[in-house]
Amino acid sequence: YVCNECGRSFSQSSKLFFHQQIHTGEKPYQCSTCQKSFPDSSRLIRHERIHTGEKPFECPECGQSFRRRSNLFTHQRMHMGEKNHKCQECGKSFSQRGHLLAHQ
Repeated sequence: YVCNECGRSFSQSSKLFFHQQIHTGEKPYQCSTCQKSFPDSSRLIRHERIHTGEKPFECPECGQSFRRRSNLFTHQRMHMGEKNHKCQECGKSFSQRGHLLAHQ
């Protein structure tokens, strides 16, 4: 299934349908709390957690919870000691890019 607008291809017609909303600007999913609209239901669900305070992704190491799975993964790198962001000036390494930028 190929997008007529940009040529990107998809393995399922439903994925092409959702992709095409990028080109049309269609955002049929609306938050009942603040009326902000989204192109798909998963983004609406993620947004609604702001209003509910829900943080379903919990770190098994320390118990800290997060709204987004990606934030949990970033947090878990701290426990593993990963420091992939190195300062070119002094050589100090950081687990998150934002921490490196604050350091600089």
